[in-house]
Formats: sequence, C-alpha cells, structure tokens
Amino acid sequence: MRQFIKFTILAFLTLLVMRGVNGAENSDKNVSLIVPLAPGGIADITARPLAIPLSRELGQPVIVENRIGAGGAVGMAYAAKQKPDGNTLLMALSSILIIPEADKVSGRPQTYTMGNFTPIALVTADPTVLVVRADSPWKTVNDLIKDAKANPKKYSYSSSGIYGTTHVAQAMLWQAAGVDLLHVPYNGGGPSLTALLAGQVNVVAQAPGTAAAQQKAGTVRYLGTWGVDRLKAYPDLQTMKEQGYDVEFYIWSGLFSPAGLSPEKLAQLRSAAKKSINDPGFIAAMGGMNTPIKYLEGSDLEKFIAQDQKRLATVIKNMGKLE
Repeated sequence: MRQFIKFTILAFLTLLVMRGVNGAENSDKNVSLIVPLAPGGIADITARPLAIPLSRELGQPVIVENRIGAGGAVGMAYAAKQKPDGNTLLMALSSILIIPEADKVSGRPQTYTMGNFTPIALVTADPTVLVVRADSPWKTVNDLIKDAKANPKKYSYSSSGIYGTTHVAQAMLWQAAGVDLLHVPYNGGGPSLTALLAGQVNVVAQAPGTAAAQQKAGTVRYLGTWGVDRLKAYPDLQTMKEQGYDVEFYIWSGLFSPAGLSPEKLAQLRSAAKKSINDPGFIAAMGGMNTPIKYLEGSDLEKFIAQDQKRLATVIKNMGKLE
C-alpha cells in the first residue's frame, strides 16, 4: 500500500511538471488512460506508475481514469468509441478478449469487438494465484477441491466481475476439477480481495502483485499458481499442473488505442510505450509488487493475443450463459 501511495503521489507531481513545461498549448490535450476496473486491481496499479514516464515521453499529461462496471465492459466500450487521435488509451487486462466471447455465449449484442482496438504493447503477464485467508483450513488446492466435491455450492469465491479475468481463471480450474462453488462477483480485483479479507467469501484468484502486501503480512495464503512455471518470487508455490490440474491462465495487461490510428501516431505511441515500460521507475514499481514485465508489440503481440483468445473462448463456452 505504501508503494501504491508513493507512485500515485509521483504521478500527480509529474502531471504538474508536465503542465508547467508544456504550458497552455497542451492544457487541453491531456491523454486519458482508461482503466476499466476499480482502483487497487492489477490494471490500476500498472497504469498509475506507467503514466509517469508515458507523460514524459508523449509530452502530455497522462491522466488515469477509472471507468468501472460489468467486469470491465463499460470502460472498454467507452474507450472503443473514442477518436483514434492518441488522446485516449486503454489499460486492459485479458478480459478484453473475454467479454466479446461472453456476449456471444449470452446472446447479447456485442459491447465491442477486438476490431475496435489497435494493440500498442503488452505490458505485464502475471500468472494468477489462488488465495485463501491465513486462517483457512486449506493448505493445498487438493484440500479445497476435496471439500468442494463433498459440499457443492457450500464454498464461495469472489471475482472481478461476471466473465471477468479472475472469474474465468477460477471457472477454468473448477471445470478441470469437476467442482461447483458459489460465485460472488465484484467490480474489480481490489474489491474481490477485500471480500476475501472480510470473510465474505472463501477463496479468490488474484494477480500476485495485488495480494503481495497481504501475503507478506501473513493474512492470506497462496494455494497454487496458474502459470506453466513456478513464480520466481514464490519458488515453493506449486503450479496447478504440478497439483494435477491442466490449466494455464495469465492476468496480462496491455496498452490499447481505439482503432484507426494513423501510421505516424501508432509509431509514436509504440515508441513512447516501449521507453516507458523500460523506464527504471516503472520497472522498480512492478518489481516491488512481484509483477513480471512482458513487453511485446507488433506481430508478436498479435500472435500472443490470438493464442490466448482461443484458450479463453473454450472456457467461456463451457461456462455458458450467465446472468
């Protein structure tokens, strides 16, 4: 929490400096960095320290704007409708791929499609972790699964929203394990973790960075990670595959723009994003939260998105229509 406050203050000071440097000519040209999920989640705590070097590289104040609702759909739909002039950017999670598939499964008009966006850069890719309170009786994923099989719907899990990233991650695990837990959705990863800490639910999936302070304080316990490999920060934490469940999921964050950017503006944004993601201050912020940076752009990013979209579509089809 101290680090989050520190970087929020730094972001504010940077914006003041940028206003002073650029003067009145740029005062009406702020860049809005839309975060479609609540403060405290991985999208938010990635966007805020990134806004500092991004403001410097673009020569414009970058203002983080939380537009929450419907598991991220509200903010992403808003960003999709903005002018492709470089003055609106979106810090999206992997839920940007989930929502169009969920709309199809639910028979709803699509809120947006991926064709409404231009991917600028992949910023981070965090293997999700399964989290319980420290006073939970479960020490492993198998402990939880055993009890869940014996008591369908008795145990509950929170998420960032219906069809949100952490909802899909946990649904993926429950499908593989053949168990049924009660889903309690919230408007973001931060509130879903707060629900666990308050004893309102039994378990939650999180990016390691969002629960790192609680893990260090000993108030929560990690049961496993969805990554292919063990996390460097937690070498004793087994993967889901090691515990017998063939699942893989990453809460990745990426920078997007509304589709239709000019080639010149796209090149400028990609250059600014690359320099910002490699900025020592941003690297330190992510390192402090044990969040691994994974920079991709261009065809490499397009390939990454296509692979993840295929994997997530399968899970969502199995989840079916949800209200």
